[in-house]
Amino acid sequence: MKSHATLCLVLHNHQPIGNFDGVFEQAYQDSYLPFLDVFEPYESLQISLHTSGPLMLWLAEQHPEYLDRIRMLVDAGRIEIIGGPQYEPILTMLPSRDRIGQIQAYSAWLERNLGAAPTGMWMPERVWESCLAKDIVDSGIKYTVLDDFHFRAAGLEDDQLTSYYLTEDDGRILKIFPGSEHLRYTIPFQPAQQTIDHCRQIADKSPGAILTFGDDGEKFGTWPDTKSHVYEDGWLRSFFDALVENAEWLHTKTLGHALRQAEPAGKVYLPDCSYREMTEWALPVEAQTRFDDVIHAMESHQRWRDLKSFVRGGYWRNFKTKYDETNEMYARMMHVSRRLLDAEEAGADAGELSVIRDHLYRGQCNCPYWHGAFGGIYLPHLRNAIFNHLIEADTRLDNVMNPGPTGVQATAEDYNFDGLQEVKLSNNRLCVWVAPARGGRIYEFDVRTIRHNLLATLQRRPENYHQKVLKGPSKDSEEVSSIHDRIVFKQENLDQHLHYDKFPRKSLMDHFYDVDATLETVSSGETMERGDFVDLPYETKLRRGSDRVQVQMRRDGNAWGIPLTITKAVTMFADSNRILLTYLLENLPPEKTLHFGIEMNFAGLPAGADDRYFSDIEGKQLGQLGTKLDLSEVLGLSLSDRWLGIDVSLEIDRPSGIWAYPVETVSQSEAGFELVHQSVCVQPHWLVHGDADGRWSVEIEMTTACEEQTETLSEEQVIRL
Repeated sequence: MKSHATLCLVLHNHQPIGNFDGVFEQAYQDSYLPFLDVFEPYESLQISLHTSGPLMLWLAEQHPEYLDRIRMLVDAGRIEIIGGPQYEPILTMLPSRDRIGQIQAYSAWLERNLGAAPTGMWMPERVWESCLAKDIVDSGIKYTVLDDFHFRAAGLEDDQLTSYYLTEDDGRILKIFPGSEHLRYTIPFQPAQQTIDHCRQIADKSPGAILTFGDDGEKFGTWPDTKSHVYEDGWLRSFFDALVENAEWLHTKTLGHALRQAEPAGKVYLPDCSYREMTEWALPVEAQTRFDDVIHAMESHQRWRDLKSFVRGGYWRNFKTKYDETNEMYARMMHVSRRLLDAEEAGADAGELSVIRDHLYRGQCNCPYWHGAFGGIYLPHLRNAIFNHLIEADTRLDNVMNPGPTGVQATAEDYNFDGLQEVKLSNNRLCVWVAPARGGRIYEFDVRTIRHNLLATLQRRPENYHQKVLKGPSKDSEEVSSIHDRIVFKQENLDQHLHYDKFPRKSLMDHFYDVDATLETVSSGETMERGDFVDLPYETKLRRGSDRVQVQMRRDGNAWGIPLTITKAVTMFADSNRILLTYLLENLPPEKTLHFGIEMNFAGLPAGADDRYFSDIEGKQLGQLGTKLDLSEVLGLSLSDRWLGIDVSLEIDRPSGIWAYPVETVSQSEAGFELVHQSVCVQPHWLVHGDADGRWSVEIEMTTACEEQTETLSEEQVIRL
């Protein structure tokens, strides 16, 4: 048979919920628009195009002319629209009802607005579990793309990956194309002829082969250095020219076209998997380091080619254990999803429920739920956007299910799936989540009026790539490389900012320090913890009054080996934007001074802007929120963010020392290593002496004064937030 092959080019264009409007626009100008400009004249070429829901909605509002051009190419049969879940969630983290709902919602939008009813879909981050097949097929989808890495993990050889396969779950049959990892690394980083030569080799060995390239559209202009390489230096035109010149044997078709012309290669059941790099990122840091070491040691072994198909890293769901903050967002999302189901079953207003469902779906966008080569969970604006939509959905559900004044509520259950009970205190203004078994900490603090979680914080923790940070920048290279291979430093001296936290960055974290502990030693994480209160269980009672609820927590522990008892309480009031925090320390030894501190953290209040600042209790500004403060004998502190529209004030009933400092991480993004402001830590602290009965107490009133918002944030505001 004469050598020939089909090449399916599948582009995935995506910007997440919460990304800045300027980032959307820059990606449009650098990638999406110029790619279309180059592609349109090549009338014989076809591609399959997936545009994620957040990006598609932005394009519809900001650049409808782009969608007009796409629609014309769809009508001409040159672009196949690929669907998927509307707001790009990782499907394995969703309940079945939300998987189906998201896919169907986006398919309906695409049909209404582009006249295309998709039968193929993009699998977000190619995260796969066999149980997904049933829900995907039930959503009306017939085929999708995964990586050839998935197929090799199932035992298939390279020469078997020359068509699509069938898989099945509960009797539903789904067709899956194996996307080529080799092509992901040659396109667009190697000369076009290398891709042609690779396709020729496959065609010679397997005439009629189907080769699939599926990857991010942003690598054509948005990824570092690719704009000049792909467009100014002419790589994309040379690639399309090469495809046209070789069209006699290499046919560039859409997935749907290839599907209609070829039979499946067989049936396969794929293991739970994602693309190769993702399996590495999902590992715990120590395991990831060992994994890298083993791979590098084995690559030169004569049997490595036979072995490597069976070597893979971790499992996407373990991002929920690698990062506690991922689990917090996930658990919050699941709580809203369950409440929405309850409201549907109770017959609540369908119109309002559709609005709530859209906020829930937006809050499922995958990007801040994990971390790899992209910033992901390390980007505060993405985390804030997730909570913004989940808080809005939750508040609307309160109004739907309990119309009118509801007072103040206290409930207890295992909200975060750790096998332990948490406590939720809520009124119409605030929602506070307390984990008594985890040091009695507050781990989420929702300000409902501005839809913001003040504890969408991030712990400073080791990352595998920090070893590269410690080694410093590498020599510059003139070659354009994949983001997986780049080592670029966006700021100098990042190694000096590598500090790690022993505990999460939450509030009501109860510390005992040496008397000589300082702001510098505490902020760098170098101070020894001398007590056992910060992370161990407290006994808990719930108290309810006519206009207030209180969670009271008590722990018999020790500091420096001295038996102590701490009783602390969080009190919330009806129709109030303040909470009361009270502490009682007992059994204090009369002859010893104890250094006691209460750590609080505040997220979403960034540094580096004059309209985000500290103030004393008299209103005098003390500097931007990135300032380090070491205050003595004060009665409080305020944090203000004029853009967000919030003032958080702490008023303390006894003279106190207060440390305040920014919490910053050194994280990896597609553009390189960078320093990111995560939160502001505020620690009132005291040299404690007991009274005649060995007791000491303090009361802190926390007030969140906000600019009231009576309407849902506009799409532009949501994206910017």
